[in-house]
Amino acid sequence: MRGATNAILNLSAEQRSKGVVTHSSGNFAQALSLAAKSLGVPAYIVMPSSAPQVKIDAVKGYGGQVTICPPTLKDREEHAQQIQDELGATFLHPSNDMDVIVGQGTAAVELLEDEPDLDAIFTPVGGGGLLGGTALAASIFSEQCEVFAGEPEEADDAYRSFKSGKIESNETVNTMADGLKTQLGDQNFPIIQQDVKDIFLVSESEILDALKLIWTRMKIVVEPSSAVALAALIKQKHQFANKKVGIIISGGNVDLGNLPF
Repeated sequence: MRGATNAILNLSAEQRSKGVVTHSSGNFAQALSLAAKSLGVPAYIVMPSSAPQVKIDAVKGYGGQVTICPPTLKDREEHAQQIQDELGATFLHPSNDMDVIVGQGTAAVELLEDEPDLDAIFTPVGGGGLLGGTALAASIFSEQCEVFAGEPEEADDAYRSFKSGKIESNETVNTMADGLKTQLGDQNFPIIQQDVKDIFLVSESEILDALKLIWTRMKIVVEPSSAVALAALIKQKHQFANKKVGIIISGGNVDLGNLPF
C-alpha cells in the first residue's frame, strides 16, 4: 500500500488520468487498487487464473478492473502491455520500481523514528521491494541498524542470488508463503547486495509456528508470507541475543477458507 501510493503520487496529472496497470497474484493487486481508488485514479489489474478467488474478489472490491490471464509470467506481461498500448495506462511493477521501493521503505523510516537505537530489522523477501526499501531506509536513517531477511526454503531464489551475486530464479515454489514466490529485479537487487547483511532460510513448519505465534500472542491477522520474518529471527535467535530487533509485519491478505492450520 505504501509503495503503490508513493508510485501513483509521483505520476503526472496526465498519467494519473489514464490510470495505472500491474500484474499481480494478489498483494500488490489489492494495494494498487485501493491506493488508486483513494486518489481517484483508474487501476487495471492483470491476475493469473491461479490466484485465489478471495484475492480476486478483494481487488474488485477495492475498485480494480481485473483481467484474468493464464498463470505464466509471459502471459501476465503480455496482457499488461496490451492494456498499456490500448489505454495509455502507466505500468507499475509490484517490487522492481524505485518509487514503489522507496514507498515500502517508509515503514522502516517510521520504525526507526520510534526506536532509533535498533540493532537490526527483519523483513520477508519475495520480489525484493520491501527488503530493498527497508535496507535503503536503514542505511540513511541509522548508523548501526543492520537489515536481514527471511525467505522460505521452498522459494529460495533471493538467498541464492544474494550468495551468487546474480539474480537467480526458482524451478518450483511449493510454499504456503504465496506472496514470496516472485523474484528479485534489477532495481532492488543492487540495493540488497549493498545494504542487506544476510538472508536466512526457513522451513514450512517454522513459518507455520511463527504464524500461529503472531495470531495467538499478538492478535494480529497476518498471512504466512509476513510470518516468515519472525520465523527467521526465531531460527537465528542466538545470533541476536541481547540485541534490539525490529520486524516489519507486512501483509494480512489471508484466505480464511484455506488457512494452513
